[in-house]
Order: sequence, then C-alpha cells, then structure tokens
Amino acid sequence: MRAFTLAAAVLLGLAPAAPALAQDRPADTLEILLEKIRSDKKLLVATNMSLTEAEAKGFWPVYEEYQTALADINRRTGQMITQYAETGGKVPEELAGKMLDDFVKLEKDRAALLETFRPRFGKVLPATKVARYYQIENKIKAAVMYELASVIPLM
Repeated sequence: MRAFTLAAAVLLGLAPAAPALAQDRPADTLEILLEKIRSDKKLLVATNMSLTEAEAKGFWPVYEEYQTALADINRRTGQMITQYAETGGKVPEELAGKMLDDFVKLEKDRAALLETFRPRFGKVLPATKVARYYQIENKIKAAVMYELASVIPLM
C-alpha cells in the first residue's frame, strides 16, 4: 500500500508531499488529499490557460473527461510501479518482459489519448490554446516522470 500511495501522489503531481502521503493514513484522509491535488492541478491549468468565458464554458467539461481517462492510465502506471516495488528489485525474466510490454502499452495509450482529445479540445479552443494546454500537461508529466525516475531504482 505504501508504494501505491507514493506512486499515486507522484502521478497526480504532488511529488513534494509524496513522503507524507506514503505513511499509513485512513482511506478518507487520503481521498481528501487526492482531491486537493486534483483541484490544485485544475487551478494551475486555469491560471495558465487565459481562457475567455466562452472558451472556459466549452473547455472544462472536455478537461474533466480527459482527466478521467488520464487517471486510468495513471492508475495502471501506479499498479506497475507497485508490482515492481513488491519484487524488491529482483524481477524474474518473465515478469520483466510482461512489465516492458505493459510500459509500451501505457505509452501508446497516453499518445492515443492525446490524439483522441485533440479534435475535442479543438472544437472549443483555438489551436494555440490547445497547444498551450498540451504543453501544460506535458510539463506536469515531465515533472512527475522526473520524480519517479529519482525514486525508482533500475532493474
């Protein structure tokens, strides 16, 4: 549970608070904290998007759908990290192959998600703002991946 909680915190973009989250906490406390992380991310996006009122009306429902789909990819990534953590770094060859296949599938799914949502965002925002949103998401992902890389040892 500790590894999953840490991975979930990092995947949701709250790397600095991950060690605090990793301690055993009641499920309701963790859920409240995760909701705060999601709302902080939304505030970060809102602050950096400079949306007009009309754009915001169309953007936020698509954003919420995108975040729901992204959460599934993040959940699966967290499961893979947990699976690796449970091996104690001693991954059998067969499991390593499965994990590699799962990783490639996750990356394909992440790219497919961007491709699927691009026209949907494009219906409610000009291309420059869709690009800006994707840049914001990419910066968040880069920060999360950097944090994961710093705490997950090589096989």
